Amino acid sequence: MYKQRFERLLHGEVVLDLCFPCQGIWFDDFESVQITPGGIIELFKLIHAHRDGQRQPLSDPLRCPRCAEKLLHGLDVAKHGGQFNYHRCLQKHGRFTTFAQFMIEKGFVRQLSSAEISELAVKIGSIRCNGCGAPVDIRKEHACGHCRSPIAILDPSAVEQALARFQQAEVRRTTRDVEALGDAIVMREREKSRYQREKQQGRIEDLEVGDLLIDGVELIWNLLRH
Repeated sequence: MYKQRFERLLHGEVVLDLCFPCQGIWFDDFESVQITPGGIIELFKLIHAHRDGQRQPLSDPLRCPRCAEKLLHGLDVAKHGGQFNYHRCLQKHGRFTTFAQFMIEKGFVRQLSSAEISELAVKIGSIRCNGCGAPVDIRKEHACGHCRSPIAILDPSAVEQALARFQQAEVRRTTRDVEALGDAIVMREREKSRYQREKQQGRIEDLEVGDLLIDGVELIWNLLRH
C-alpha cells in the first residue's frame, strides 16, 4: 500500500495507507475523524486523480494489515445522511474502506432514491457495486447482495456542496480571530493600567509583576491556538 501524509486536526500528521489498484484506504483507529478538512479535500483530489486506474477485486476474506486476522464487515450512518460500509479489525487496529464508501461517508456521494433506482433500472438493468465491484441487478435489488452497499452516484451538486463545506471548515480552522485577539490586547492594557493605578496607591505590594505578564501571554496564546 502507498503511504500518504495528511495534517492532523490537533497537531502532527495522519499517515494513511492507500491502495489504488483495489481503491481502498486503511485507517488506523480513529484516523478517519482526525484528518483536517483540508486533508479530506486533498485526499479526495488524490482519489479523483486515480479514478481511471486499473482496478483489481478485493481479497476475500479481507485481513488486518497489522495482525492478519479476518476483518468484520460493518455498516454505519454518515453524518450528512446515507449509509456506508467498511471492514474493521476485531483487535481495534483500524478499518478498511473503499474510496467509494469513504466518499459516501464524507458527503461527496449521495444515495439514489427508490424512484431514481427504478428509472435507472429501465435504462441499464445491471451496475457494478461501488463498494466491492460485484454486479447488482437493480431491477431486483436496491443494494449490493454481496456487501450490502446502498446504490449511490457521484452527484456533481453533492461534490460541490461537500467541497464548499470542507473548504469553509478549513478556513475557520486556519484563520485567527483578529477581533478576539484585539479584545484580548485591549483587556490586557486595561489590566496593566489598573495595576499601575493600584500600585501607585500601594494596595498590591505583594503582587508579582511576572504573574500578570504570564497571564496575559497565556491568554493571547490560548486565543491563537483556538
